Amino acid sequence: MVRSDARENRARILTAAREALAADGSTSMNQIAQRAGVGPGTLYRNFPTRESLVLAVYQDEVARIIATVPGLLERMPPLEALRHWTADLVEAMRRKHGLGDALSPGAHQAISEQSYGPVIAAITQLLDAGKEDGTIRADADARDFLQLTGALWRAAPGPEDRSSHMLALILDGLGARR
Repeated sequence: MVRSDARENRARILTAAREALAADGSTSMNQIAQRAGVGPGTLYRNFPTRESLVLAVYQDEVARIIATVPGLLERMPPLEALRHWTADLVEAMRRKHGLGDALSPGAHQAISEQSYGPVIAAITQLLDAGKEDGTIRADADARDFLQLTGALWRAAPGPEDRSSHMLALILDGLGARR
């Protein structure tokens, strides 16, 4: 069993790393330790390499996004929940892409393999809710949706960000035929 202070240290490190790496992908491990208020030994005990830290930050982000599905479905109709959820996922993918220099090709592969199943399950939950209420077409498939939305994170962010428009087109295609 992990001590509560060790869990708190790990959580602080992940939070500090997420913020620091989002601001500057070249932030050093020592800077992250300082930002988290822990010593370098504590950081390296939890994350022996920069790559292991970056992987943990991304896995934590994916888990957070997946965990939002039930709350979104409680607060809004399924198609709108899917829109919000996908926008969150797109931002996480952009951040992951921005950390690309810190990850080896093997780490990118590991991230994809570890997150694919849970992401597909979350999309399926959103699609199934819409199928049940009649707003999403019966043949909508989570794998197809993920493939289609994969282009969204590549759309240039900023004033000319086309990802919202592209997502609207995808979601319009998911709408049940009346």
